[in-house]
Amino acid sequence: MLQGIFNYDNPVWRFIGKLGDLILLNVLWIICSIPIFTIGASTTAVYYVTMKLSRDEDDSAIRGFFRSFKENFKQATIIWLILLVAGGLLAFDFWFVFTGKIAVSGTLKLILNAVFGGIILIYLFISTYVFPLQARFYNPVKRTLFNAFFMSVRHLLQTIGIIAIDAAVVVGSYFSLFLFPQMFLLLVLFGMPLIAFINSYFFTAIFKKYIPKEEEVQDRDVIPLFDEESSDVEEAIKSLKNQ
Repeated sequence: MLQGIFNYDNPVWRFIGKLGDLILLNVLWIICSIPIFTIGASTTAVYYVTMKLSRDEDDSAIRGFFRSFKENFKQATIIWLILLVAGGLLAFDFWFVFTGKIAVSGTLKLILNAVFGGIILIYLFISTYVFPLQARFYNPVKRTLFNAFFMSVRHLLQTIGIIAIDAAVVVGSYFSLFLFPQMFLLLVLFGMPLIAFINSYFFTAIFKKYIPKEEEVQDRDVIPLFDEESSDVEEAIKSLKNQ
């Protein structure tokens, strides 16, 4: 009985090991995100490791994080800067229009609300998928952004579930700061990697549908993102990253 308890393949020990990896990833993510412009590469590296954890693949969290950080640094940084600029423009436009800087009629304001809502939703969908995709597949920046949008729409229910859970964790963290400080400190200990780890179970299941079997990979160089019946979408996944 004791031998089973202290067996490191025991589900309890594996779970504890994953929690330890998340704490370690949180430290690495914070340190590597300090320059701000490296947040994209750090987030991609976190997803690289958490998706491995969700698949129960044994690998060093530190080694995996820095391998992904190095391999994806250039492209993940470009993607992050694009999202940062786009988010800044959206925030400025929202502030400019809805703080009364310009006078708008009720009808025009309703239309602007609808337009801004749609754009923000697209932005949210893309930013939710883009770094996990960057961690999992080789693609140019434009194609990765394109894939993030269409995959988020194609798997709309899962996308809504991911966003809802992420929002619940953030809101729960905020209220726990005032109601349950101990819980807040625990959540701070795990930080952003906790959200990435939860999301990774969704992304692993989603991405699995676009990864051909091993024998199919040997016979082709291009992995399609969508089925052939989706004629309006080109073959998009260029190559699966070696994980």
